[in-house]
Amino acid sequence: MTDSPPTTELPAQSPPVDPAETEQVGERAAAAPAGAGRLSWWHGDGGEGAKRNLALIGVLLALFVIGAATRWDLYSNPDWVWANMLSILKLASVVGVVTVGMTFVIIGGGIDLSVGAIVALAGVWCTTVATQSFGAGGMIFTAIVVGMAVGLVNGTLIAYGRLVPFIATLAMLVAARGLAAEISQKQTQISENNTINGIASTDLLGIPLLVYILAAVVAAGWVLLNRTTFGRRTVAVGGNPEAARLAGINVRLHTLLLYVLSGLCCGIAAIMLTAQATSAQAAMANLYELDAIAAVIIGGTLLSGGRGTIVGSLLGVIIFATITNLFAINGLSTEAQNMVKGGIIVAAVLIQQIQFGSLSQFFRRNRLTTS
Repeated sequence: MTDSPPTTELPAQSPPVDPAETEQVGERAAAAPAGAGRLSWWHGDGGEGAKRNLALIGVLLALFVIGAATRWDLYSNPDWVWANMLSILKLASVVGVVTVGMTFVIIGGGIDLSVGAIVALAGVWCTTVATQSFGAGGMIFTAIVVGMAVGLVNGTLIAYGRLVPFIATLAMLVAARGLAAEISQKQTQISENNTINGIASTDLLGIPLLVYILAAVVAAGWVLLNRTTFGRRTVAVGGNPEAARLAGINVRLHTLLLYVLSGLCCGIAAIMLTAQATSAQAAMANLYELDAIAAVIIGGTLLSGGRGTIVGSLLGVIIFATITNLFAINGLSTEAQNMVKGGIIVAAVLIQQIQFGSLSQFFRRNRLTTS
């Protein structure tokens, strides 16, 4: 009787893995910070955003109290207060639309210094005599296409040309301003289209149409960032590009799309600003890039990327618009206003460094010690 050879039991085969599911898991792993599972919701990303937004609302309330204390003769009139609030929102509308695009770029780990120049170029191009002959639709189409085309150039230079975002967009700032001056022959171009001009003067239910446009862009940006794969990939690319690449994300293509999105927002802002001024020139939207970056920083977006909120950026824009309004009604100089804004920006960056730098390292050391 011969011994039969021992039979080896084969392990059960694992079910096939869906590549799409693997990619989503990888994206979540790339976007999630180390040790996030140990943190409660209040101490996690969502909690930080909620606490910062509450703090920004507190700043707005403080500015309202300051305004009421300094100009009670105006703030005692409820009709004036409502009209002033709408004026602030209208003032913040154009920069707010630009800031939405800037928020995506900075969360993705980049920077865009050319947004003001893109707004000027799109505004000048859409108000040429040839473009205005196509009517309001032609003007809007031209502004959006020009904005996205310039964003495409920025994204190509940064993602595929390997240029530093600061240098690439700084060069585009100069080039776009120069092209706008060349197209307009350094002259102010008048918008003769009543439909475009009416965007700034039209009210719906007592609220300016510009405010509705801002709300629509902010809502679309919020959904895109928080409820889509594109938003998760943006956070992943900004937080850790190498981890995002290993997770299957095309980092270069995504970076390109972020700058195209910024250009799209600039094109929309160009139409809004042209409607407000009923004209366009190469010098329009001056220093909008600094206002947008400042609002994004105040809103809690990290300059290093990987963290940020659309709502926080919107509150940052409204805070700066409120400060401008507060200084105007009190007859204070623009120089003093700029100094206050500069101080706020420095304070916000310092808070970011303390909150996400030293404190995070402190808690990390404590977790390592106790584990």
